[in-house]
Order: sequence, then C-alpha cells, then structure tokens
Amino acid sequence: MKRYKVLLSTLLAGAGIVTLLSLSDRKAPRPNIIVILADDLGYSDIGCYGGEVHTPNIDYLAHNGIRYTQFYNTSRCCPTRASLLTGLYNQQAGIGRMTDAEDEPGYRGHLTDNTVTLAEVLQSAGYHTAMCGKWHVSNTNGQPTKQEQLDWLNHRKAGGPFSPIAQYPTHRGFEKFFGTIWGVVDFYDPFSLVSGDQPIREVPKDYYHTDAINDTAVAYIRGYAGSKQPFFLYVAHNAPHWPLHALPEDIARYRQTYKAGWEAIRQARYRRMAEMGLIDTTTTKLSARWKNDLEWENNPDSVWDAEAMAVHAAMTDRMDQGIGRIIAALKETGQLDNTLILFLSDNGASPENCAAYGPGFDRPSQTRDGREIVYATRKQALPGPETVYASIGTRWANVANTPYQYWKAESYEGGIHTPLIAFWPEGISVPKGGFSSWTGHVMDFMATFTELAGARYPAVYKGRKITPTTGISLTSSFRDKPGGHELLFNEHFGARYARKGNWKLVSMSNDTTWRLYDLSVDKTEMRDMAGSQPGVVEELDSLWRKWAYSHDVYPKPGN
Repeated sequence: MKRYKVLLSTLLAGAGIVTLLSLSDRKAPRPNIIVILADDLGYSDIGCYGGEVHTPNIDYLAHNGIRYTQFYNTSRCCPTRASLLTGLYNQQAGIGRMTDAEDEPGYRGHLTDNTVTLAEVLQSAGYHTAMCGKWHVSNTNGQPTKQEQLDWLNHRKAGGPFSPIAQYPTHRGFEKFFGTIWGVVDFYDPFSLVSGDQPIREVPKDYYHTDAINDTAVAYIRGYAGSKQPFFLYVAHNAPHWPLHALPEDIARYRQTYKAGWEAIRQARYRRMAEMGLIDTTTTKLSARWKNDLEWENNPDSVWDAEAMAVHAAMTDRMDQGIGRIIAALKETGQLDNTLILFLSDNGASPENCAAYGPGFDRPSQTRDGREIVYATRKQALPGPETVYASIGTRWANVANTPYQYWKAESYEGGIHTPLIAFWPEGISVPKGGFSSWTGHVMDFMATFTELAGARYPAVYKGRKITPTTGISLTSSFRDKPGGHELLFNEHFGARYARKGNWKLVSMSNDTTWRLYDLSVDKTEMRDMAGSQPGVVEELDSLWRKWAYSHDVYPKPGN
C-alpha cells in the first residue's frame, strides 16, 4: 500500500489540506456534519439492520444513535444524489432519469440552475465543505465513436473533461473533491477520477477505490481539526455497486457464508431483524422469495452464486473498515461528540446483470495493462478481480433487501426503503440504539442541516431563482418529537408511488397498473387492496398526478 499512500499524500497536499493544529480552541457550537452514502446497499445487508456482513463500525454508530425504519430514497443512484444534495424531488433538480441531457425540464441530466446544494448553503453559513467519492449528478460526456469511448475507458487516451467543468463538485460549493464524476467504476483503477477539477491520469498498482475514499475523508477531518469553522463532509461510496470487485482477504472472510443459499440467508436475516426490534412480524411478513422455483440444492451455479454474494459482502466490509478509520480520526481530534454522522444507501440492492451490458459507455473492455475483461454472462469466471465484471442478480438482490419485495429502480419498498443511521452524541437526546418511525426522505437533509448550521435556504442564489425545498428537518426526531411526511411521491422510468399516511399506491416500471397497500398492517406490500378501496385509489392517483404535473415529471400523466 506504500505507493497508494504516497499518491494520497500528494493529492491532499495539492488540495490544500493543512496539518493538524492545536485543538484547544476547537469546540464549535454548531456540529460538524458527515453524510456517508453507500451505493446499491441492500436494506438488511449491514449488521445493525439484520445482516450477516461484519460491520462493527456502522453498528457502533447505530448502537449509539438512531436507526430509522421509514426513511426513503428515490430508487436509483443519480436521482437520489440529486434529491439529497438539493432538498428537492429529483425531477425538480433536473435528474428524473440518469445523466443524459434530455430536452425536458425535469430530465436535464445535471443539477439545474434552480437548485442550490448542501455545500453551497453550508459554505455560505461559514462551514468548510469537502467531498470524496461518487458525484454522478452532471452530464456524462462521451466520445464520438465506440472505439474512442473504449480507448478512453481503457485509459488509452485522454478525452477531455468528464462532464462540463461548471457541473463539477468544486463548482457547486465543495472546496475540495476527490472522486469520480461518472457512476460505474473499476475499483482498482477508476475511470473519471479527479482531484478538484483535474483528472488523475494514473493510480498505483495497490490502489483500491473504497480505501482511497475513506482515507481521503480521514485526511480532510484531520486537516479541518485545527479550524474554528465546522465542516460538512460528503462521503459518497461506490461500494457495493457492481462490478463485484473486492480484495482477496475480504472475500475469504465470506467464502463459506453464502453456501447456505438464498432462503437460509433470508430467513436468518428476518429472524435477526425481529429479535433486535427492527420489525414487528405481525405487520412485516417475510415476502415470498423471488423466483422460488429453483431451490439452492438444485442450483447448478451455486459455487459462482455463493462467491458473488461473498464479494458483495466483502465490498461492504471494506467500506465499514474505512468508516472505522473516520470514527477514529474524529475521536483522536476531539471532534466525535459534536459531529452529526448520517449513514444510508442510495437505493435498494441491484438486480441488474451487468455482464449482459458488455463493454461501452462507462464499462471498459480491457484493463490499463491490456488484459481483457470478462463479462461473465455464463458465470464462466468468478467475480472479485479487476478482470471480471459481474453483479449479484435478482435472487441475491431479493435477499439483500429482506424482508421487502423488489429492488433498485422500483418504487416498491425494496427499491426505495433505505437504512438510515443518525449519530450525534451532543445533539441526539433519545435513548441510544433505538428506532425511529419518523417518515423521512433524502430531501430532508437540506432542511436539517440548514437548521443546525443557522443557515438560510435562499430564494435567490448568485442571481438564480431557487425552487423552495420541500424537505422537513429531522431534528425533531432527535428529540423523539412527532413529525415527518404525510405525503411522499416518486417516479423513475415509469415506476411510481404515492403515499399518504399509511396508504401507498404503487406500480412497477413495466406495468401501469396501480396497486394499493396499507403499510400499517402490510409493510412488505403483499396484499393488494385496490379492488376493495377504489376511493383511496382514486384519491392517491389524483394526488400523484397533481404532484407529477407540478414537479416536471415526464411524460406527463395521461400522455
């Protein structure tokens, strides 16, 4: 790891990180704020939400903070990031689908001029602002031909900026940034890696991206420790998003775990969730296993499948190890007690078969040194190394999202329901390690941080009119006060929902049929009540359409 450490030191020096100063005057009344966002993490993957993955550091935050049981994202990576960063529904922020520029107001593929970011608001209130990890909220510029694109992805040529420079994090309020502009990465040699707005042309052979993100966060924390100003740090991990890339020593820890198979792991998770009080088994039944026609004992690909989930677990484990270093740095610099840390996932676990996509757009065909990358469409190569692109698929995604149905990109609970942990020793007064049923959404971070920082959410920013935030501050939940959203909505590639209180109307991306569930008694959405409650369906359908018209959802309802 020596060369990797040298690279990190060089980058941080160039970014202006200062050495640690005296801590005697470092007791800001306003908290530091850290958001740690995992990518494609399943609802029950981490230990404190019922998982078998070893996550002692995330668990430490949970056992000394709050675990939320009704917190929501927008079902996919870039839309969730847009909503989280701006305090708006993602279409209002310009990212209704992905980062392609479309000719519709809600689908520009980048954070539009009517938005202001968390970093911009907190910076205006005197906070230091820094980010490391995955940006993925700017237009992704490609090359004219597929071969030129592959040459760029394969590190054969320089292709210019990865998106318009004006859309980079350092132009949206972040003083410092180290990470990737695009979404998918080779964890050993990531494409679109930048420091500030300058591309990093080469990384050491011992580079692993999850470590680099966490170690950069640690360096930022140590650098800010001598300042009287509080800081906001956004740690946006790529893990455990595919491709399944993990270090051998981490994979080895889980190599036997998933040989038990899909159903055994789901049942074990469900039991742990019930035992820890995270779920009530009378209202939260374990949904049917996806594609349960194939039993694990008859699975011809059981060796490959067990290895794939082991790599997913290893990626999560490695992320947790680095979060431990973040916690340690806060302790060592005397900043832990007055730091609000929020940990969550951008969507449910992914059902995608990334191998079927093949090389192109954001997926290389070769490593930098010319080795061919195997897209394991026939499960012909075990996942883990840089030379294999694979993902966990539908059955394991269903397990990762226990007890809920479906996954990333859908508006069912398995796609939008995120684990959220809030940790802040000086600011959270509810009993440690408890659960909150507050109904929240990633857009709530803006209202929360603005309140804590004594900042003002602007009506106009740098001459641009800003859309008012629809988020609700979480601070009441820190004191166990009632609150949260009565109404919530979503739309992504046709998947949509409207929620009012405990009633939820939802449809799949490939099916326009509305289904209705009463979440007070059916949190896993197993009993469709649309036929028996036509009045509720009509009311929620009307609310969804009004929301869609007023929030730039396209195509417009009824078209």
